[in-house]
Amino acid sequence: MFIIQALYFFLPAYVSNMTPVIFGRYNILQKPIDFNKKVNNKPMLGAHKTWGGLLYGTIAGTAIFYVQQELYSIPVFQSLSLFNYNQSPIILGILLASGALIGDAVKSFFKRRMNKNDGEAWFPFDQIDYVIGALVCAAPLYVPSLKIIMALLVLAPFLHYAANHIAFFLRLKSVNW
Repeated sequence: MFIIQALYFFLPAYVSNMTPVIFGRYNILQKPIDFNKKVNNKPMLGAHKTWGGLLYGTIAGTAIFYVQQELYSIPVFQSLSLFNYNQSPIILGILLASGALIGDAVKSFFKRRMNKNDGEAWFPFDQIDYVIGALVCAAPLYVPSLKIIMALLVLAPFLHYAANHIAFFLRLKSVNW
């Protein structure tokens, strides 16, 4: 049951992390967050980290958190919840959602320093970056148990690969890892 609770808790971060892949196909706010700046002749983050991805990912993840708040009055959703959503401010949803994307951006910064290109695999950091980012950003308001954190970190690579294969199959991504 705790694995389902961990997944339910982390739904805003999961949705936030997947949203830029979906909206990346549209030319809305697709300006790079790093303004194409370079550090030591390497992209700071890369062209795939855009303001649109950050904005729409944060909105989508926050919307999921809002839905979780609305569903909390239903007993089955209370049993899935790690905390009382009715007593949690929406800012927690914003922190989970934006934190997932910030974690991904921080990883991209270091990935470029390691001479890794956009789309090039970098295990395990490509799989856990958003988990760490979301947990760190949400920590001022909520810290799950170590058991939940470990479950999220262990499940992340499997979910990452599954989501990437689905996105590749749907032609939302050009690589399937």
